[in-house]
Amino acid sequence: MNDKIITFLNSDLLDKYLIGTTTVDETEMVESYISKYPEVKDAYTTLQQNLEVVAKSNAVDAPMHLLNDILNALDDQPVITLETKPKRKSWYSFGVAASIAALIFAGSTFMFYMNNQDLLRENEIIADEIFDLRNDIEQNNKMLSDIMQQFKQLNNPETHKYIIKGNERAKNLKTVAYINPIEKTSMIDVVSLPQLPEEQCYQIWAEVQDKMVSLGVLSESDSQLIPLPYTENALGLNITIEPKGGNKNASIEKTVAEITLKK
Repeated sequence: MNDKIITFLNSDLLDKYLIGTTTVDETEMVESYISKYPEVKDAYTTLQQNLEVVAKSNAVDAPMHLLNDILNALDDQPVITLETKPKRKSWYSFGVAASIAALIFAGSTFMFYMNNQDLLRENEIIADEIFDLRNDIEQNNKMLSDIMQQFKQLNNPETHKYIIKGNERAKNLKTVAYINPIEKTSMIDVVSLPQLPEEQCYQIWAEVQDKMVSLGVLSESDSQLIPLPYTENALGLNITIEPKGGNKNASIEKTVAEITLKK
């Protein structure tokens, strides 16, 4: 037995530990010695046995009537049931942590979902804008193609230009017709049309031998080059005032402009 153990056993730390009067540090020291050194453990066991013997030898029997007095006293007092709270098991803590983690994960998932939905909506908007842009480009390309085609027709040496002016009934009427007998194309540019009552309109006709063939109704909205049906062997063009929507037969008496076409 070394001096360290002897010094420890000669102290009163084991006695104090046995009756529960040691400090926290002293308790840790005593428990450390008991677990490390068999000599100290044997001395502690011996002290426990001696304390038990002393306790029994000094025990005094309680008076016989004491138990009855205690029971009678308890009958006169309300009984309070003491409920002890069970210690939380480790799995409970893990459950709480798991629940919190699940909530965080759910919140993160929801945020990612919402962000994804926003991105999808933005992508749809961009896709719609691109689609509209493509449509605009296609329409612009078609318009440009039509303009180029018209430009070629106007500059074609076989295209004849006819200026149609109104008579006394429509002094401000002016249109320009472009006819190409080789390519069999016909266009008209409505420069100006005097205003008519709502129930009337201007209609253009091609004179073919002894009859008039309708080429369509003219309106102020036709203030650009518009195609006209090409009429083979037409002798002239006439513009008349007809009922709204046009007429099947030309009202010759209401002619406001006419020209003769070149052969």
